[in-house]
Amino acid sequence: MTQETKWSQFGTLITVFFFWGFVAASNDILIPVFKESLHLSQAQSQLVSFAFYVAYTVGSIIYFFIGRARGGDVLNHIGYKNGISLGLVISALGTLLFYPAAQLESFPLFISGLFVVGLGFSLQQTAANTLAVIMGDPRTGSQRLSLAGGINNFGTTIGPLIVSIAIFGSVTGSSSIADIQSIKTPYLILGLAFIIVAIIFKVSKVPNKIPLSVTDDAIQQEAGTGEDSALGTKDIFTEKKRPSAAPLKLVDRSSPLKYPQLVMGMIAIFVYVGVEVSTASNLPEFMKEHLNTPTDQIAPFVSLYWASMMIGRWTASIGAFKLDMGVKNVLRFLMPYIAFGVFILVNKIANHDVTPFYVYGFIILAIIIGDILSRGNPARQLLIFSSMGILALLIGMAADGMVSVYAFISVGLCCSILWPAIYTLAITGLGKNTNEGGSFLIMMIMGGGIISVGQGLLASNNLLGIQNSYIIGVLCFAYLVFYAVRVKKVLRSQGIDYDVEVSGGGH
Repeated sequence: MTQETKWSQFGTLITVFFFWGFVAASNDILIPVFKESLHLSQAQSQLVSFAFYVAYTVGSIIYFFIGRARGGDVLNHIGYKNGISLGLVISALGTLLFYPAAQLESFPLFISGLFVVGLGFSLQQTAANTLAVIMGDPRTGSQRLSLAGGINNFGTTIGPLIVSIAIFGSVTGSSSIADIQSIKTPYLILGLAFIIVAIIFKVSKVPNKIPLSVTDDAIQQEAGTGEDSALGTKDIFTEKKRPSAAPLKLVDRSSPLKYPQLVMGMIAIFVYVGVEVSTASNLPEFMKEHLNTPTDQIAPFVSLYWASMMIGRWTASIGAFKLDMGVKNVLRFLMPYIAFGVFILVNKIANHDVTPFYVYGFIILAIIIGDILSRGNPARQLLIFSSMGILALLIGMAADGMVSVYAFISVGLCCSILWPAIYTLAITGLGKNTNEGGSFLIMMIMGGGIISVGQGLLASNNLLGIQNSYIIGVLCFAYLVFYAVRVKKVLRSQGIDYDVEVSGGGH
């Protein structure tokens, strides 16, 4: 029996997805501000990303051991809804540190605050991603995650703009010099918002407990092992029935780490989040050095990078809605430009000149072509979009001026669908080890911090310089190309052949 999506509960749930994106992208504005105001090196400034993303891993480990000490999973003990509320309160405590940090102009206190915010986000992520899957038909769980990911990227699109306005003021009468004291106000307001939403969650009808049978069914449907598996669904363009895969050869292994698709997938998540975050976080320094762009004018470009993620994820979320196949096919062409229109609108509201960005509409065609060529196959998606990412970075490294800027920004388009592709491939075939395997993947989000610092070190003028430092992103995408090829063979050896339409959410 098909379960209808609980849209009212889902609407409450996606507020936390917005917060994750808002804070993550706002970090890219804080990085150049801290570097200038606190006189940091490029590598030191990247500790902003390091503290925030490593907190996800530390948080996952802490919650894991707390659960073991209590004899079970933390969320099963306190509840999923309560877990999100608690996570929001923890994140609110982190924002409070911004006040003394600004007063003392203390970089260690600033990144400590971001670390605590990340600890709260780690608990929220663990609960919210599972809830998004079970709030309706398990077969459309990944599309709901894509929709939630699209809300996340709406946060990443407007976050840099709002924080930039809070620090520098509006375009009219703005200051090009950052006032470190002005940083505390938007983050104290954000902390208050965390508390309000925590209370809303506490009194909402969002599920607090999830029956094991529901999650097991969702896992089977998402991994393609259930009765209504995606294996054999209609092709989205030809509506031609695909052949079923060979019988699964699931092996009951004692640990998820004994599955090669997961171990390689953990590395894939690490480098994927790494290239996604480091490309954006080093962009302000590139524009400052090569285009002499003032820090107060960087925000629209950072916003466009994260809007590129939104463009891809809004497109992937179409499957969550009950629409005619013809309508869906039309929306696959329209949705990227609707998302791009949102970026243009919010930047117009922020009084930014959007004329230079119209040319990006032609670059968006690349993601539409890539989506058509991948035909929903996660391994093929990973191969095509990772290869596109390599090409974009190489162009950015070889060219200069705005060509380089748009090449680096287009990496956001290439990254937009990689999370669901990697996640799907990594957990497929794990059986009862799926939940634990998924938690290992969440831990690898720390790549966003570690690789950002690595690129910051390489960006030193006595090493590679900021432009050539993007070679680290090329290496990340090269591994993803390897994983796309290798994991397909590994899964086939287990009787799993993904020639299906798959789409999913984001981190």
